[in-house]
Amino acid sequence: MAQPSARTARSQRRRFVNGVFVVACGGAAAIALLMLAFILWSLVLKGIGGIDLQLFTMTQPAPGSQGGLGNAIVGSLLLCGLGMVIALVIGILAGTWLSEYGGRTRYGHTVRFLNDVLLSAPSILIGLFVYQIMVAHVVGHFSALAGAVALGILAMPVVTRTTEDILSLQPTALREAGMALGATRAFVTRKIVWRAGLAGLVTAGLLGFARISGETAPLLFTSLGNQFYSTSLTKPIASLPTTIFQFALSAYDDWQQLAWSGALLIAAFVLAINIAGRVLARESR
Repeated sequence: MAQPSARTARSQRRRFVNGVFVVACGGAAAIALLMLAFILWSLVLKGIGGIDLQLFTMTQPAPGSQGGLGNAIVGSLLLCGLGMVIALVIGILAGTWLSEYGGRTRYGHTVRFLNDVLLSAPSILIGLFVYQIMVAHVVGHFSALAGAVALGILAMPVVTRTTEDILSLQPTALREAGMALGATRAFVTRKIVWRAGLAGLVTAGLLGFARISGETAPLLFTSLGNQFYSTSLTKPIASLPTTIFQFALSAYDDWQQLAWSGALLIAAFVLAINIAGRVLARESR
């Protein structure tokens, strides 16, 4: 009788520990969702009042004047777009090499480790690095090109890691069938493996874009900002994060309203990109 009693007590204790663990996990998830809902509610409550047509069509105003964030929106799209071109070209090729060619070698493990380190590097360090290389020496002044390079470096490890994971999930039979027909490995990778993982590659781009769309620190050291419309790659350019940073710290109510509206735009855009990335990743699997 003693052994069944001991097993019953042990079973009850395990069920109790399991229940505590489930409740703790559920409570942590609830707290995280509550904080996210509070942040989104604050953005909507304070930023929705400034969402109108002139927000997208007019440039940054002087204090007390009418204006919008048109130049900052155009600048952010230009910076993020050019940064993603850099990140996609290097990231997809690097991820393909890790998945298809040298991923299991010692050099491949080193590249993967360094990519993971870069993935977790603070964005301000990337900004300082690009400032020292491009702003202080190569270009000689703040520019949109320097900002795009900084954003591209930030997005590149995200694209690399996602590309490697997506291509590694593709069946080996696809590669074997292509090479059995006489195709080279490079041809099979480009025409078969990339096409099979196309949804995942698009997801990699979307995740990288979401990673850099709200970055402020690297742009303060590289593109600086501009109160006028500018699409020149060799001159300072406005961006939503730097404009929000400047306006949120000001003492003017109209500038603070524009800062809240700009923050709402970025949050909505990043949320939409993440949802699209999740949907495409699900289709890829």
